[in-house]
Amino acid sequence: MAINKVLLVDDSPTDLANIRSIVRDAGYSVVTATSGNEAVKLASSEMPDLIFMDIVMEGADGYDACREIAQNSKTRNIPVVFVTSKNQKADRVWAELQGGKAFITKPYKPEQILDQISNLN
Repeated sequence: MAINKVLLVDDSPTDLANIRSIVRDAGYSVVTATSGNEAVKLASSEMPDLIFMDIVMEGADGYDACREIAQNSKTRNIPVVFVTSKNQKADRVWAELQGGKAFITKPYKPEQILDQISNLN
């Protein structure tokens, strides 16, 4: 599957701007969301090829949003990569159980983001 459009989900404007510049500078189309609920809606309407999702957000967190995306027949094939400050083994296991394909811990290096795009491309 070719990666062209990437949905970025983070409630921190700073983190969102940082990952947006990494992905956009690498030549990908970017759509952004600031909540899990918005991510679920945009996943369905925009049909991105990949989603980078924070976990800790107000309302529906990244786990909730990933689970909804994975259970929806229209969006279930969109890979979700968690990008989060959570770094316990339990967090990684739970992320995988919700449908997450990979897990990147903040602070991250731009190469970690780009490597995930390459791995899923």
